[in-house]
Amino acid sequence: MSQLPTLEEIRQAPKVLLHDHLDGGLRPETIVDLARETGYDRLPTTDPDALRTWFREASDSGSLERYLETFDHTVGVMQTRESLVRVAAECAEDLANDGVVYAEVRYAPEQHTSAGLSLEEVIEAVLEGFRTGSEGRGIRVGTLLTAMRHQARSMEIAELAVRYRDVGVAGFDIAGAEAGYPPTRHLDAFEYLQRENAHFTIHAGEAFGLPSIWQAIQWCGADRLGHGVRIIDDIAVSGDGDAKLGRLAAYVRDKRIPLEMCPTSNLQTGAASSIAEHPIGLLRRLNFRVTVNTDNRLMSGTTVSEEFAKLSEAFGYDWDDMQWFTVNAMKSAFLPFDDRLALINGVIKPGFARLKWQA
Repeated sequence: MSQLPTLEEIRQAPKVLLHDHLDGGLRPETIVDLARETGYDRLPTTDPDALRTWFREASDSGSLERYLETFDHTVGVMQTRESLVRVAAECAEDLANDGVVYAEVRYAPEQHTSAGLSLEEVIEAVLEGFRTGSEGRGIRVGTLLTAMRHQARSMEIAELAVRYRDVGVAGFDIAGAEAGYPPTRHLDAFEYLQRENAHFTIHAGEAFGLPSIWQAIQWCGADRLGHGVRIIDDIAVSGDGDAKLGRLAAYVRDKRIPLEMCPTSNLQTGAASSIAEHPIGLLRRLNFRVTVNTDNRLMSGTTVSEEFAKLSEAFGYDWDDMQWFTVNAMKSAFLPFDDRLALINGVIKPGFARLKWQA
């Protein structure tokens, strides 16, 4: 059997990222710089290395409160036009350096207005940053505008997603606590997006189970599921490994509804106990449309390449498996069909073929 790809080799592979939060991927050095420039004085430490460690440990603590506190600090330094441009530009650079050729990065505009920016100014600053950071780096970045489940601005954000869709906004998303805040609370926004032929994904089936997934798909019409890991609650695996799919799981597989899986993040939030026991292994075996993502690169101390390396170690995935996940992601991107095909046939498949033949 040939050796499994190393992390350095995986970094060279052309990868696609569909689920990555802008406020979850800042460089610690940048957080320190921006805190100094904007007068944000609540950081636990101003030493970048110590700060990196703090973010990882707070995210690993098992306490949701501590995990959410990490975002108070990143969002806290992302309240000016300059800081948003810088964070977005560095995000594009970091993803390109990790071999990502197409990314959809999400953020909630309403969380960046406390210093007086309008929602439009926030969106335009982020778009400018991504344009600057991706130029000449072989990466294309689209943004997803996120509305918060516990707030009441989803229609406003949905309208902005439609307004800016021809200049870099790829689609819409909702995020935040699932329990007590079902996606149907935002039904008017989803119905509006469907009437406008717009794309959207919904965080569902991470902390909360099958009802969240069912509502996201059958009531709200989601194109993709953010996480969707709890779909395994509708799959019964017998002692000999045979899997029987319930109606919802069968529907998700048969309709090829993409699952935006984030393995390391799921460990931190308790949705899985280890990479080896992560449902991604079973879902891959059953040929669900699974994709591999980072969620929050700073909090999880990860990159897409590292996620693939962990999966390769746990499940023995080789170049063919990684190409399968990557093509799944590209097929599921909120891009025109011709653009997706051009990236699959012109960049992704040739890139993996080169690496396979070098092995």
